[in-house]
Amino acid sequence: MTYVVPFPEAPSLEVVGEGGRFPVRRIFCVGRNYAAHAREMGKDPDREPPFFFMKPAEAIVPSGAKLPYPPFTQDLHHEIELVAAIGREGAEIA
Repeated sequence: MTYVVPFPEAPSLEVVGEGGRFPVRRIFCVGRNYAAHAREMGKDPDREPPFFFMKPAEAIVPSGAKLPYPPFTQDLHHEIELVAAIGREGAEIA
């Protein structure tokens, strides 16, 4: 098939300790899921429940990569997340 614009490479992450890569298709997120973070964001954890949302797979930033953001950004809030592959056995995941 011929595309009229370049088709980006599929997002993937390195599998630590294996040397292979894991394809990222969906990113499911939970916001305001612990009290300290809710307070940090100016919310009352006893009044507002956690919420769920998704991000595009292209939103991943590999470990050690530069995080792109607009030059006049004044309040950048980033988080570090754990990625666990569902469908294979795992041990001591933390």
